Amino acid sequence: MTRRAFYAVNGITVYRIVAVPLLLALIFRHEWSWFRWLLVLSFLTDAVDGFLARRYHVISKAGAILDSIGDDLTVLVAIIGMFVLDPAFFRKELAGVLLLLFLYCFQLLAALVKYGRLTSFHTWLAKAAAILQGCFLILFFFLSHHLPSWLFLLTAGVTCLDLLEEIIMVFLLPHWRADVRGLHTILGKGRK
Repeated sequence: MTRRAFYAVNGITVYRIVAVPLLLALIFRHEWSWFRWLLVLSFLTDAVDGFLARRYHVISKAGAILDSIGDDLTVLVAIIGMFVLDPAFFRKELAGVLLLLFLYCFQLLAALVKYGRLTSFHTWLAKAAAILQGCFLILFFFLSHHLPSWLFLLTAGVTCLDLLEEIIMVFLLPHWRADVRGLHTILGKGRK
């Protein structure tokens, strides 16, 4: 791992965190065109930093934590944008939104109590959920009211499965670990 690659990859990750206040300002100024494109950039940097980290073997605990914080903040700011732009969507999908919020908060609280920090498992299911979330959220802002409801249901369903998997992993793993492929790898090691 070279220092240059380390700083470049983590710099891309930090962009997502630094972009959050700007994105929030754009939401409350109703600058939707700028917001949409900067949100796309934030989601793309998530894919780029992950690819570069694996490509150049720039994997660290600090990077994993920064990546998780950047992911969560990007999704949070997109959800705030959805609520401001289309509160009717939240009324329509209130049960699903509340379930996701409960599972996320439970997983977050469990990790903070057990490990004293956020999880950074980056499981295969979390990656699938992140891709679906990014696609859904970006399409929401570009297509607004023309999204099929099945896309939200698919995204919410996979995200629920991801959060349930992470909750179970928090209870099974005695110590904090980053980049665990999934529950199957933990259970598989117990059988050997």
